[in-house]
Amino acid sequence: MAFNFYKDEKVALFIDGANLYAAARALGFDIDYKRLLGIFGENARIIRAFYYTALIEDQEYSPIRPLVDWLDYNGYTMVTKPTKEFTDNYGRRKIKGNMDIELAIDMIEMATLLDHVVLFSGDGDFRRLVEAVQRKGARVTVVSTVKSSPPMVADELRRQADHFVELMDLSQVIARKHSRQDSGSNEIDNGPPEENLSDEDDDYDEYDDDPIVTTA
Repeated sequence: MAFNFYKDEKVALFIDGANLYAAARALGFDIDYKRLLGIFGENARIIRAFYYTALIEDQEYSPIRPLVDWLDYNGYTMVTKPTKEFTDNYGRRKIKGNMDIELAIDMIEMATLLDHVVLFSGDGDFRRLVEAVQRKGARVTVVSTVKSSPPMVADELRRQADHFVELMDLSQVIARKHSRQDSGSNEIDNGPPEENLSDEDDDYDEYDDDPIVTTA
């Protein structure tokens, strides 16, 4: 698969965890993050791979903590912060977690040290960020999808990027393979144990940019 990298380009990956998870789920597959890092490492000189996610700190068990810990030990730079809980005008508890500022600051700070930035997000709010990074001399690839319904990538972000990679096409090389017991095949999972790497299951919806109602 062509990534439009030049030889010896210095590349960094910036992964909006909630957005990438939602896009992959909309396309019906789970991401093997070991394979993802490996396939980009085969095609470019990876300087850093950032993964951004918000965490609910007061939960006895966080469904994405195993994923966060695995990524932290296996080549990713984790950027996390606690979610915020508040009560709306109707007395309903809501949880909000937004990592856009953290991602934007890191990308701007690193832009002059990089030749190419890969943004895993379809959020249209990043259009101006992409433009700013381009003005600093770096090329930008956006990874998201137009094949979900509705499309997960904002049109203005896709237009601003130097290159766009369709996540469905990328799934051929980064989709998580199930073990023999699950699939009946001879293929064995490349990544961490599936029970420990749940790819941010449904509870992770609480970390999306829009606050959602939770039960009291």
